[in-house]
Amino acid sequence: MATIIGTTVLRRTTRNLRPLSRLLSTETHLKIKLEPYELTHETIFNEDHAELRASLNKFIQKEINPFVDEWENAKSFPAHELFKKIGSAGFFGVNKPTKYGGLGLDYSFSVAMAEELGSITCGAIPMAIGVQADMATPALMRFGSEELKKQFLVPTIAGDFVACLGVSEPGAGSDVASIKTVAVKKGDDYVINGSKLWITNGLQADWICLLVNTSEGPAHKNKSLICVPLNLPGVQKARNINKLGMHSSDTAELFFEDVKVPQSYRIGKEGMGFTYQMMQFVDERVFAGASVLLSMERLINDTAAYCAQRKAFGKSILDNQYVHFRLAELQTEVELLRSLVYRTTALYLEGKDVNKLASMLKLKAGRLVREVPDSCLQFWGGMGFTSDVEVSRAYRDNRLLSIGGGADEVMLSIICKYMGTFPKDQTLF
Repeated sequence: MATIIGTTVLRRTTRNLRPLSRLLSTETHLKIKLEPYELTHETIFNEDHAELRASLNKFIQKEINPFVDEWENAKSFPAHELFKKIGSAGFFGVNKPTKYGGLGLDYSFSVAMAEELGSITCGAIPMAIGVQADMATPALMRFGSEELKKQFLVPTIAGDFVACLGVSEPGAGSDVASIKTVAVKKGDDYVINGSKLWITNGLQADWICLLVNTSEGPAHKNKSLICVPLNLPGVQKARNINKLGMHSSDTAELFFEDVKVPQSYRIGKEGMGFTYQMMQFVDERVFAGASVLLSMERLINDTAAYCAQRKAFGKSILDNQYVHFRLAELQTEVELLRSLVYRTTALYLEGKDVNKLASMLKLKAGRLVREVPDSCLQFWGGMGFTSDVEVSRAYRDNRLLSIGGGADEVMLSIICKYMGTFPKDQTLF
């Protein structure tokens, strides 16, 4: 951990993760004090986790947050430049083996990193980082050949490559089994034809972890994951999709026309791609839930501070019982989500099947990240409807979480499958 962590072990963070006890008295309104939070009292964290988070927070405050407004306005960020800095600091290989340039830590450190990424003052950059760290690479790490790891994983961990994940298509989003992109064997190669949509990092990416049909068998057994360089003949990066939120993250539509790649670029066994991708979705959903915790708490804190100084009808807005009670309710919901994230992580570390819990926390996170900025924006009044405050950006950005990585309805269906209440005459996966 020497590459990213200083010599002094951080025992306490200065972030206020449970602030509302100080907000209910008018005597403290004008001087809201942040209480230190002891990360190490959590069952899945210790002093090393706290130190990693402190190092990442320092990086964020220096290399990311000062430029967020500029990148949001430009609707793009310099992925290669930023990702090289992140890779050099060690944050792309937190739970990857040291032989590939990683830190060799367990999965709880990836969750700690994901949570700290919530310190970034937009949703787009944490999402882009998450794709590189925990969405496009888990299957490659678990099932890829040594040669494939050297060619794609090592430079991705180092930040020399920008990676993306190619699952969704114009006619297949949450219904992964319905994808149409095909890879046909020709000699020692695959010839790929098809298209992918909603590809985060797609315009700047060097390679894509691509889910394709490699046979005409059953939909859940005919797919494979292939590492595809995006500079090959036949690859077309068609457009940067204009989105409601997540402005600084490029979102591409990609076309593949007779793209040849060696069969050795396939990850693991042919026909196992659907299973591998379902496993990657677990990592993605836990990451998503962890990454929004601090941003929601920041909105609650900022809203409390704003309402403490804003007067209406002769008193502080925060003095209205509905306002401070509502903020207390929201903070409670955030803590419940955090507990579910941590419990899922603990069971994941034990090798348990956490698909149900990961789906639950993704469902809860997607709904809560809409509820928190919606409620907080109301308390900001007209100011909340401007682009001058973070709450309006969060209101736009957070709507994606109930769609991307599996829509809420898919999460509910997965949960129902585990509960035994999903209709037997219907197919999900």
